[in-house]
Amino acid sequence: MSTLIGEIFTLVLMAFALGMDAFSVGLGMGMYRLRLRQIMKIGIVIGIFHVIMPLLGILAGRFLSDNFGGIAGIIGGVLLLILGVQMIWAGFKEEDAYKITPVGFGLIVFAVSVSLDSFSVGLSLGIYKANTWLVLLAFGLSATLLTWLGLIIGKKAQGLLGNYGEVLGGGILLAFGIKLLLHL
Repeated sequence: MSTLIGEIFTLVLMAFALGMDAFSVGLGMGMYRLRLRQIMKIGIVIGIFHVIMPLLGILAGRFLSDNFGGIAGIIGGVLLLILGVQMIWAGFKEEDAYKITPVGFGLIVFAVSVSLDSFSVGLSLGIYKANTWLVLLAFGLSATLLTWLGLIIGKKAQGLLGNYGEVLGGGILLAFGIKLLLHL
């Protein structure tokens, strides 16, 4: 029971870290004149991609783990380190890379761009044989809720937290990568 609670806590923190990317981008996107219906749709689409991408990553990670054993654990930890550093780096960049409008094809591009990191984390979690249903539930809900929150706050405050949300998410993933590598 204690192990399950620990796994849930860890997955919720990771989901929060990954959702911070969508939250940060949502803050910027919120400056578009979006209706509440559009905000709901954007959050749901991003949530769906935060389920699909880690699922693909988990499947690939389990394959690697089953076929390559110990080296796969190192790869998983290193991936989290790289992803964490990349998110922190992106958070400190001054440019706004998201000039895509969140409608039609632009929404799909937006959803894929903020959920790509979920694939890498899913790969790591697949290697470590995390509970797939818990991962998908935590990642999907967190991404949806944080996207909605980012879009609504962005609409109201127009840039309150900015890139610092992405830096926070990157720091959390970096810490988990270090933890995984230290426990090998």
